[in-house]
Amino acid sequence: MAPGAPSSSPSPVLAVLLFSSLVLSPAQAIVVYTDREVHGAVGSRVTLHCSFWSSEWVSDDISFTWRYQPEGGRDAISIFHYAKGQPYIDEVGTFKERIQWVGDPQWKDGSIVIHNLDYSDNGTFTCDVKNPPDIVGKTSQVTLYVFEKVPTRYGVVLGAVIGGVLGVVLLGLLLFYLIRYCWLRRQAALQRRLSAMEKGKLHKPSKDSKRGRQTPVLYAMLDHTRSTKAVSEKKAKGLGESRKDKK
Repeated sequence: MAPGAPSSSPSPVLAVLLFSSLVLSPAQAIVVYTDREVHGAVGSRVTLHCSFWSSEWVSDDISFTWRYQPEGGRDAISIFHYAKGQPYIDEVGTFKERIQWVGDPQWKDGSIVIHNLDYSDNGTFTCDVKNPPDIVGKTSQVTLYVFEKVPTRYGVVLGAVIGGVLGVVLLGLLLFYLIRYCWLRRQAALQRRLSAMEKGKLHKPSKDSKRGRQTPVLYAMLDHTRSTKAVSEKKAKGLGESRKDKK
């Protein structure tokens, strides 16, 4: 560089592009899912489910690793590994010949089954998934509890009770609205009938009304006839008595 020449400095545009590529670009993080806990009875089997989400297509180099940490223990040991399309099961540890691969990478499933459970299997199982180039992410853990007899879970019982109560309430509401609907429909029908009868009376005078008008006239004529007859009878009696007196 010649003396007095201006010193070269990084271009501002280049600095911005470098910052964007290192900081602003979204990180490719794989997300792994497992159950929080599972229960099993002594001598039975249990499935440890493991699935994942990845922004990349499922790679041929995908791998699943299961680790086990005994209850009260500090160190976790690898008990299962899947890579290059092949499952590798621990042939030495406590889970020797008791683990079965039931997953399917194409369906993003890395589940395993543990057979012939024992109390010593209580502990935490960790599922780790790598789907190159998506290899950054957190693992997921599931805790296994082994019992002599699998207890009924409190959440299941509570859910059944709540479901039953809601069912009874919904049934009661349904019956209430059904009865109310039938009653309102009957009332509307009666109202229509009364309205029709009232309209008919207004437009057509009934025979009963005519008879009702004629009845007072008939009674008046009958009364007049009776009174006339009574007067005639009195006159006849009076004439008869007067003739007797003359004799």
